[in-house]
Amino acid sequence: MEIERTLQFVSNHWMLSSGHFIVSLLLIQDFYDSLTRKYKTASPALAVALLNQDETVVIDVRDPDKFLKGHIEGARQISLVRLKEKLFELEPHKNHPVLVYCQQGTHSKEACKQLAAAGFTQVYYLDGGVLTWQDQKLPLVRKNKK
Repeated sequence: MEIERTLQFVSNHWMLSSGHFIVSLLLIQDFYDSLTRKYKTASPALAVALLNQDETVVIDVRDPDKFLKGHIEGARQISLVRLKEKLFELEPHKNHPVLVYCQQGTHSKEACKQLAAAGFTQVYYLDGGVLTWQDQKLPLVRKNKK
């Protein structure tokens, strides 16, 4: 009897049921991804703690113009599209903490996937990117174009 009522509800409210099904699948996928990914999320506070370690490498995957407008001190600017060809420069730091960030935190996740696939063992992305960093009133280094 209960199955018949459920099927009747689904047929009467197919859009609502479809939406529920899709959202459920996306939540399961996100949960699975978070369990299997080989990089970690860093809050601004954790990022500061990582920056206080001398061996931490900081990578800004935004484009050069945004980098010049303001970046975390000590960061290297390596655009996401050029990361694979620049991995050889980072090779000596495979076992050091690597903090990756972008503007909002979306592109840095892709960079972290590439670094983890290349064998880097301590990869972190700055959750929320530079925007969250600035919201926390943390400093950025600004360089003017010459």
